[in-house]
Amino acid sequence: MEYQVENISPVEKKITVTVPAEEVNAALGAAIAMYRKDVQIDGFRKGKVPSSIVESKFKSQIYQEATNDLLNVHINQIMGELNLQPLSGLDVDAKEMVRDQDYIYTFSFENVPDIDLPEYKGLSGTKEKVEAKEEDIQEVLDRVRQNMASMEEVDEDRTPKDGEVAVVDFTAEYDGKPVEGGEAQNFDLPLGEGQSLPEFEELVKTLTPGEQAEEDITFPSDFLNKDLADVTVNMKVTLKAIKQRVLPEVDDDFAEKAGGFGSAEEMRKAISESYENSRNQVAKSEAQKAILDKILEQVDFPLPPSMVENQIQAQIKQQRERLERQGKSLESTGTSEEQLREEYRPEAESLVKSHLVLLAIANKEELSVSPQEVEQHLYQMAVQSGQDFQTLKEYHEKNNLMYALRDQLLADKAMELIYDNAEVTEVPAGGSDQESSDEDDSAATENE
Repeated sequence: MEYQVENISPVEKKITVTVPAEEVNAALGAAIAMYRKDVQIDGFRKGKVPSSIVESKFKSQIYQEATNDLLNVHINQIMGELNLQPLSGLDVDAKEMVRDQDYIYTFSFENVPDIDLPEYKGLSGTKEKVEAKEEDIQEVLDRVRQNMASMEEVDEDRTPKDGEVAVVDFTAEYDGKPVEGGEAQNFDLPLGEGQSLPEFEELVKTLTPGEQAEEDITFPSDFLNKDLADVTVNMKVTLKAIKQRVLPEVDDDFAEKAGGFGSAEEMRKAISESYENSRNQVAKSEAQKAILDKILEQVDFPLPPSMVENQIQAQIKQQRERLERQGKSLESTGTSEEQLREEYRPEAESLVKSHLVLLAIANKEELSVSPQEVEQHLYQMAVQSGQDFQTLKEYHEKNNLMYALRDQLLADKAMELIYDNAEVTEVPAGGSDQESSDEDDSAATENE
């Protein structure tokens, strides 16, 4: 077997492989032997069918298996000899082999670019000092109180207002015919939360319990249900009742119901600790990014196009999903996918550059990730997302995502190594690098 390497670009390679006829025949012979061992054909004993008959009867399968075997052996051998690290799937151009003839095929891929790493240990950085304040604790308590609030009917003859829930019956008609899904009884409509059309909420807020009203209302052009976009319907609504949230008092009974705490004071302490742990993680991530940015400023190398493209596509997908949750579509915003691509490209390139630099550092430091670590991370992902672990694992394996997951864990380890070897000082909330140099007397050194 011989091969030639062609550098399409600094990160793209094309390799042409020539397999001599003798090796082609040997691969076919091995595949035929595997089939011949188990095949059963009338008139012949098992394992005694002539090779020519086996080849004729199972030619398609035999030639495909022989081709796959050659490709796997050769590609792995070439990658090892050249010490190449493909970043993307291989694009293989391989036609069917022909007995007694040389076999030529090509495969192309993107390779990890050469990165001349600057010094990445001993860098300086700052981390925001985190301390839970009374207003932070109270904000969490208020959210818990909102979640545990009871809904009680308002015993007043008045119109409802934002923050309350209107209990309504309503129907929607178009051209005198009911709109599918446009009817409900005793429907709880939260007011002021943007969960309904603004015009409909305003109509409801003109009524007192027992009153009825109707009005023509036009759905917006970006309404998720395309059949109703820009359509004007006649809405009839009856206000049945008004409910308001009654918040519980923060006492020992509330603390026990909220999370099994022994007292309100114990709950406050737990909230404070949880807040500080969470904010510390955010502060640490921000400090890590600032330190990594110092490294990135000192390196320049070509980025693999497919990695940038995949990152852009992931961001576009996230934007589409965000809009769908709001009942909108990307097209309805007046922004084209091409515009989004250009908007997202700088961030995508930055993320890819960061990832590759961290992988280069991981390689230089001989960091590794075990299969057990990958599985543990997958398990945590399953728990957090509420998915079945085995299903999630099979999805990653089927879609060749296990290597990407491993690389992300490697990059995380490299970032931890950089941070652990940096000179990081704590600064007051909102502090900057300049402020930290002016306040050395009060700043606490986290890493020596």
